[in-house]
Amino acid sequence: MKKIFYLVILVILAVLIFWLGKRFGSTNVSQQVISNSTIVKEIAELASLDVQGSASIKRSNIENNGDWTDNLKKTFFENTVWVTIPYQAKFGVNIDDKLFKVQTTDKKIIIHLPAPHLLSYELKMDRMETSNRKGWLLSQDDETYTDVQKKLYQTSRAQLENNTLYIQQSKEKIRKVMEQYYAPFLKDHTLEIQYDGETKAPALN
Repeated sequence: MKKIFYLVILVILAVLIFWLGKRFGSTNVSQQVISNSTIVKEIAELASLDVQGSASIKRSNIENNGDWTDNLKKTFFENTVWVTIPYQAKFGVNIDDKLFKVQTTDKKIIIHLPAPHLLSYELKMDRMETSNRKGWLLSQDDETYTDVQKKLYQTSRAQLENNTLYIQQSKEKIRKVMEQYYAPFLKDHTLEIQYDGETKAPALN
């Protein structure tokens, strides 16, 4: 809620300053709002994408080969573990001054930002669900669950880090928030957001 509150305040501030500029005929005021890098930085960092879901993993020492020994192995030697843990993740940008810039002309506003990525990833261990199936000759081993949890964290985090859908959704959210901030100026300007690693806009004169 705090993040949303701050975003609303920044957008209202931009509209207010723009209105004052129009009211008193000051183009310098409006230009300051457009190129105010401090506010734009804060907006970009606050406009992160929150993602929730569940990560699951199964580990077993028994493979179904389709032969007569499968059931025998399962009865005496199987050690199969299932683990499911809800997670909460956040995608967005960490502002680096080397990769951040606001450029303006009479008709265009270009914002250069670092590429969005996975900012944080947390497994909700208090809501973890587990189950297991053991053969008669195997005893309970808590270390197995620990190893499976570690593997689950590594694999699920790696999957999120490479999730192009969430990265694209993060870009769209940043764009929408930026459009709200620059709304008073988009009648006579176009907004373009360039991310590091993408094709960059030509240099402005």
